[in-house]
Amino acid sequence: MDLSRAVFPLLQRLDPERAHNFTIWALRNGFGPERNGADDPRLHQSLWGLKFPNPIGISAGFDKNAEVFDPLLRAGFGFVEVGTVTPRPQLGNPKPRLFRLPEDGALINRMGFNNDGLDPVIARLSNRHGGVVGVNIGINRDCTDAERDYALAAGRLAPLADYLVINVSSPNTPGLRALQDKAALQGLIRRTQTALRDSVPTPPPMLVKIAPDLTEDDERDIADVAMTLGLQGLIVSNTTIDRADSLASPHCGEGGGLSGRPLFERSTALLGRLYRMTEGTLPIIGVGGVCTAQDAYAKIRAGASLVQLYSALALQGPTLLPEILDELGNLLTLDGFESVTDAVGAAHR
Repeated sequence: MDLSRAVFPLLQRLDPERAHNFTIWALRNGFGPERNGADDPRLHQSLWGLKFPNPIGISAGFDKNAEVFDPLLRAGFGFVEVGTVTPRPQLGNPKPRLFRLPEDGALINRMGFNNDGLDPVIARLSNRHGGVVGVNIGINRDCTDAERDYALAAGRLAPLADYLVINVSSPNTPGLRALQDKAALQGLIRRTQTALRDSVPTPPPMLVKIAPDLTEDDERDIADVAMTLGLQGLIVSNTTIDRADSLASPHCGEGGGLSGRPLFERSTALLGRLYRMTEGTLPIIGVGGVCTAQDAYAKIRAGASLVQLYSALALQGPTLLPEILDELGNLLTLDGFESVTDAVGAAHR
């Protein structure tokens, strides 16, 4: 039973975190939407040996505790990324910590990796029913050895995750973004890769999620580390700590990471630069400010093989995903592409 369209206007009247929790409850209890019919074959692609029915996924932060990945796949998402999961449970930052900026098409969050920890997430992932499910991992706030924590989480999740994401870019865990420094990033990638090889005969692909607030040197260093150490992909990008003067919402001064429409140009430009720096050889998941099919297509043309949603879904509701999927085929036709794969990086050709 799909109550999502009828209930969505009412959810917008609730505190945003309470509305999110209700949405998770509804999906868990069978009240979510289901997409009828197969996706346009031109949207199918294979990456890392995984088959994606379409390139539109939902980003980490929505299904933090791996509670509703099956309903999200039934709703039509081509893949789901759960998490961020930390080794031990943690409550996150004090409330309120999630804010709508409807005038700006944006959200601000300072959630702080609130999650149930590894054990419950592993138990839920053990009951998967198909589809592509990635897991985003982070460190606990009181972590004293980041390399150990990432390696521990990756090793335990390796048998269950279709891909793993090292999150070093949330602005809401003190010191986390410092792990994007070249030497620190090299160390934690190497140790995590070792943990993966020790855990399963065929390790899942490992990606790194980066911030949009990087210097040119940072960007070059990340591209070099990714290529040199054999990362399987990048996620570009996390939320920004920048606040443009054009923001109009009363909540625009809240601390935390800004996501949604104001992030689109910044994150898409960064995506394009990383695509060029890695010479198009490294799959990139584009995320940040996707509000329409045209936005998703712009990410793909900039170099994204896959695209993720979250903020626009929270602000626009459940009709967004089918609208994007239905329109993507038309955009491919207009540009003369036979498949979404052909359009990846087209802006640089």
